[in-house]
Amino acid sequence: MTGRDPPAAAGARLTSARPAPEPLTPDWLAAQLTALIGALRARSLCVAFSGGLDSSVLLAMLAGLRGSRRLRLRALHVNHQLHPDAARWAQAAAAQARRLRVAFERIDVAVLPRPGESIEAAARAVRYRALGSHLRDAELLVTAHHQEDQFETVLLALLRGSGVRGLSAMRSVTPWGGTLLLRPLLPISRAQLERYAGEHALAWSEDPSNLDERFDRNYLRRRVLPLIRQRWPSAAVTVSRSASHLLEARALLEQQALEQLEGARDGPALCVSVLSRLTAVQRGNALRHWIAERGLTAPDHRRLREIAGPMLQSRADALPVVRWQGGELRRHGDRLFALQGGAAPPAGRFWDWRAQPWLPLEGGSAIGLVREQHGDVRLAALPPRLTIGFRQGGERLQGAHGRVALKTLLQAAGLTPWERAAVPLIGDGERIIAVADVWLDPAYRAHADAEAGRLAGTGTAAAMAAADAGRFRWRRD
Repeated sequence: MTGRDPPAAAGARLTSARPAPEPLTPDWLAAQLTALIGALRARSLCVAFSGGLDSSVLLAMLAGLRGSRRLRLRALHVNHQLHPDAARWAQAAAAQARRLRVAFERIDVAVLPRPGESIEAAARAVRYRALGSHLRDAELLVTAHHQEDQFETVLLALLRGSGVRGLSAMRSVTPWGGTLLLRPLLPISRAQLERYAGEHALAWSEDPSNLDERFDRNYLRRRVLPLIRQRWPSAAVTVSRSASHLLEARALLEQQALEQLEGARDGPALCVSVLSRLTAVQRGNALRHWIAERGLTAPDHRRLREIAGPMLQSRADALPVVRWQGGELRRHGDRLFALQGGAAPPAGRFWDWRAQPWLPLEGGSAIGLVREQHGDVRLAALPPRLTIGFRQGGERLQGAHGRVALKTLLQAAGLTPWERAAVPLIGDGERIIAVADVWLDPAYRAHADAEAGRLAGTGTAAAMAAADAGRFRWRRD
């Protein structure tokens, strides 16, 4: 199953695809890649390798370029485990890679659609997460999407009522997950891939789910597109051209959004008062771009209007929230926050801090106890095993001048109500001895000549919210 872009960083580059050759050759592919990313010498490429026709041709051509272009090449196969023959297809893909002398890695995943989510969308999201997590440093991901995939993506986006972002479809090169996602075959037709595979005696696997017309893309591919091609034989080429025009329009809208967001940014949040000075159309454009920047899926048109209108116009103390599948926006005073939706509250756990100086937490953050000569934590006072918990409500801390409510401390730190739940509480048994690195129980404070350390962290929601205030030493990875 194929699909459009995974969530990507803003600012993807506009590139002009080289004309589709006839016949298809590795030299054309090398020229196409050079146009997208510059010199190929010593580049590390990783192919998303399903073992189907498209990726088999791509891997074979890249394997043929390794010697002359000094490429490093690897193949990743994601086994979705959705079909009884999935393991056999994975074995066949591994055999293909061996014949081409390409390093191969298989990744087994579980696809569990959320309520209302299609199996196609769930599989695509799981696939890209798996690929991203297995890429190596400086490795670029290459997929085999071709001209017909682009044609189908544009038509599906049109039928779903997508805007410019959706109709601009897939890009040949997209910043993604700290690297680049490349689609060098977008100008190439499936017929060209079939001819190349036949001329070079390539074998590939066919996924029977591609015949299942319950899936929108398959229904379009098998029932609708043949009729369109009968009347308009070059439809795939002309629709791809329209997608390129829309991509240019999208770039202009994104540039305008960046300019409008510049004065509205307040750390990880946006200032409601600044957004409110924009026109309704400008607000919608700026919010769409900002939500994508935060790594969230786009809300539907109705929710976006609710955000740009009633949410921004509500009372400053109302704490409104707008949720959609995969994200939510919350307002606190004059600040607007974008958050991952549906996240479960963090779970408490134990921390053997001597054996494991850094402890990973949920959501990609971590807490550490760093030995430091002038640190404020007296290490000898700590038990061998600390507890890590999160706010439940009603907690009180033992300060030098009596007990103080945790809620009061977090409010004084300028945290929003939902961010307070993400601040780790470090405990000695049932006693809270530290709140992130913003508060420390006086009984555990270091003094002269004592072995000392300091609490530190990476990536917490609280840290990102307060970084500009200088209250936390926590840093984002």
